[in-house]
Amino acid sequence: MKSGGPDYIERTASADLWRKTLQQIPSVFGRLVYLASLRNSVTGKYEHHGLALVFGDDEARKALRKSHAKAFAEWLAFNLEQQKADLDLYLSPVAADKQSIVRNWLNIKTYKTFVPSSATTVEKRLYTADIEALIALLKNEYGGGAPDREA
Repeated sequence: MKSGGPDYIERTASADLWRKTLQQIPSVFGRLVYLASLRNSVTGKYEHHGLALVFGDDEARKALRKSHAKAFAEWLAFNLEQQKADLDLYLSPVAADKQSIVRNWLNIKTYKTFVPSSATTVEKRLYTADIEALIALLKNEYGGGAPDREA
């Protein structure tokens, strides 16, 4: 039962996740990276201790899964110019050498792990095409494309 009054705060796992965490991440790509990082690479299940303590494992996982899919859909809805601006926003506070980041993304392709498991084949292909085009732009911008001598 929602009162909707000025003191009302929605108490769902999704609302809590948004209010306490996702809202603090200024870029959609940053949210995508963060949410992907909460997915256990062995089990494929999302894990967030604090959210699970308050709402239970199932509700926490459901909220994380839905939020990940939502952030992914939001990213895909951007055109390339908007994606580039959002990616620049994501990279702006990064203290690391941006050349190293680009080189890492080119070599390891960590960006592929940011896709939610619910994504369709078409969505995965669109995301990959977009992010690889953006990485190529970043490579030109930051000069991170020197060949790897160990390759």
